[in-house]
Amino acid sequence: MTSRTALRRSLRRGFTLIELLLVMVIIAVLAALVIPSFVGRSEEARKGAAETQIKSLFGTALDTYEVDNGAYPTTTQGLEALRSKPSAAPEPKKWSGPYLKSEVPNDPWGNPYSYRAPGQHNPQSYDLSSMGPDGRDGTEDDITNW
Repeated sequence: MTSRTALRRSLRRGFTLIELLLVMVIIAVLAALVIPSFVGRSEEARKGAAETQIKSLFGTALDTYEVDNGAYPTTTQGLEALRSKPSAAPEPKKWSGPYLKSEVPNDPWGNPYSYRAPGQHNPQSYDLSSMGPDGRDGTEDDITNW
C-alpha cells in the first residue's frame, strides 16, 4: 500500500497537460503584446545612435580638426582625415590627430556616413548625414546635421 500512496503523491505533484498548455498560451499572449513594442524601440534606438554620432562624435572631431587646421576636411579627404593625416591637397597645416580614437564608424544600419565640405545646406561648414533605415539618400528617414 505504501508504494501505491507514494505513486498517487508523485502524480499529484506534477502539472497536467491542460495546465501546461494554459501557461504556454498566457506566455504567447504576453509575448505578442510585448515583442512589437521592443521592435519599434530598436529602430528608435538606431536613429538616436545616428543622431548622437553625427552631433557628438563627428561634430566634436570635425570642430577640433577645423580649429587646428583653419578649415574642415574637404569632401575628397572625407571623414578619414579624422583618423590619418590627409596627403591630398590641401594638406592640413597643423594636423594633430587622430581626432577619432577608433576607425570611422558606419551608421547603425551599416552604411557609411555621407560627408560634404563645404556643405550644400551648411556652406560655411559641412553636411553630414546617414541614409537612415531605408539605405537611400534624400528620403524622409535620413538623419542629418542640418
